[in-house]
Amino acid sequence: MSRKPELKGRAARLARLFPAGPRQAARTPFVLLVVLLLGGGLIGLLVLNSALSEGSFKMDDLQKDTKSLTDEEQALQRDIDSYSAPDALQRRARELGMVPGGDPAFLNPDGTVKGVPSPAAQQSLEKAPAVRPPEALLLSRTIEAPPSPATPTPSTLSEPTGPPAPSAAPTEAIPETHGR
Repeated sequence: MSRKPELKGRAARLARLFPAGPRQAARTPFVLLVVLLLGGGLIGLLVLNSALSEGSFKMDDLQKDTKSLTDEEQALQRDIDSYSAPDALQRRARELGMVPGGDPAFLNPDGTVKGVPSPAAQQSLEKAPAVRPPEALLLSRTIEAPPSPATPTPSTLSEPTGPPAPSAAPTEAIPETHGR
């Protein structure tokens, strides 16, 4: 029969701090705690991965939108460049009836004139533009259109009317551009 040796002094005080017999701790709560921590960690990783993949899909869609908008912007810029090219501007100006300006004159700050101005070249009737200026188109529509029955005629008015007011726009004006 074995007997435990008797401890004295400091060793006895330390021995009292430890349990006297072989006791088994309950393992069930510890196992449940470990399983819950691992499960919670896996669920957290799944949620984080889903959020990251959703953000990735949104970023991909936004990059596609950016690319299509950039392509559209470049196409519009090409159109603007083609319309603002000198030959295109000259052709469009001739279609509108504009003529090249003459030599310009400049005013110096002291009031003197630098250069000799010259008038714009006169356009011949053979070179008249196929496209009329907007003022002429509006004027020709009002002349060609018959009066509507809703508008009063001089015979239906009780008061005499005066002479017609002069027109603000000339009937066959050819706009001229002056050089800068």
